[in-house]
Amino acid sequence: MAVQDVTTRTAGAGSGVEGTPAAPASGSRPSRNGRRLRALEPLLWLGPALVLILAVVIWPVVEMVRTSLMDISSTGLTRGFAGGDNYADLFAEPDLPGVVLRTLVWVVGVVTVTITVSLALAQLLNSRFPGRRMVRWALIVPWAASVLMTALTWRWMLNNFYGVVNRVLMDVGILDKPVNWLAHPAQAFAWMMAVAVFVSLPFTAFVILSGLGTIPAEVYEAARLDGAGTARTYLSVTLPLLRPSLMVAAIINVINVFNSFPVIWAMTRGGPGFATDTTTTYMYKLAFDNQAVGESAAMAVVNFALILLVVLVYLRVVRGREETG
Repeated sequence: MAVQDVTTRTAGAGSGVEGTPAAPASGSRPSRNGRRLRALEPLLWLGPALVLILAVVIWPVVEMVRTSLMDISSTGLTRGFAGGDNYADLFAEPDLPGVVLRTLVWVVGVVTVTITVSLALAQLLNSRFPGRRMVRWALIVPWAASVLMTALTWRWMLNNFYGVVNRVLMDVGILDKPVNWLAHPAQAFAWMMAVAVFVSLPFTAFVILSGLGTIPAEVYEAARLDGAGTARTYLSVTLPLLRPSLMVAAIINVINVFNSFPVIWAMTRGGPGFATDTTTTYMYKLAFDNQAVGESAAMAVVNFALILLVVLVYLRVVRGREETG
């Protein structure tokens, strides 16, 4: 009888009720289906963004690559698979080397000048002077305005008959007669680069200005106590601490300038001929002027690959600096 009582107490020890099996603890692991539902829960939040990326980015890229591999007539009729013929025809174009070289000059020149001038502008706007707020607001205007509208305004200003640029230069005695600035490739390309810098300055200056605002005043105080002058402080303190802002501004400017279409098309349409074309406007001409849709798609794939390469290099540099830092 005693043995039977001990057995009964042992069986009901987990529940507090004799002879009743123990109930599972409240903190026990959820079921397998419950874990799966919890794992899929982030998709409820990320789903709309993923659908947007799929529709706006992934699908156009896939379609672009597919088009570059197809034989498409001038009327848009797909005649079959072309393989690498479109790429072979593209690289055989006699104007392509000049266009690629011009694109390199365009991107490097515009981005370099933009970053350099923006550094000076940001330093000026970071200092205190009367009317600083108004100057900051005025700097936003080229950024807020349409790029196409700005390019068309500059085209009007450079007109050889009624443009204000010729009028001013003649009034101050620099010119004897009006100059058709956009008729000569070298002059037109230089003016286009100037306009591209003009529309890129506001964003870049404010990115650098925000970086200047994050530098603690104690750092400059320590530099002054160490006897560093203005130039030494800027080179040894300000620029290194501005590196993250500069890298962000540089990569965004490279992408924007590389893909810049409105400035070139509104001012010269890439002409005369292909003399002021970059790869972006050249791609447009291949599709709509030469009716070579496949070649144009191949040019688009090459452009995308170049931008992707730039972004990957940027991410590699940033990651390397974070690891060494």
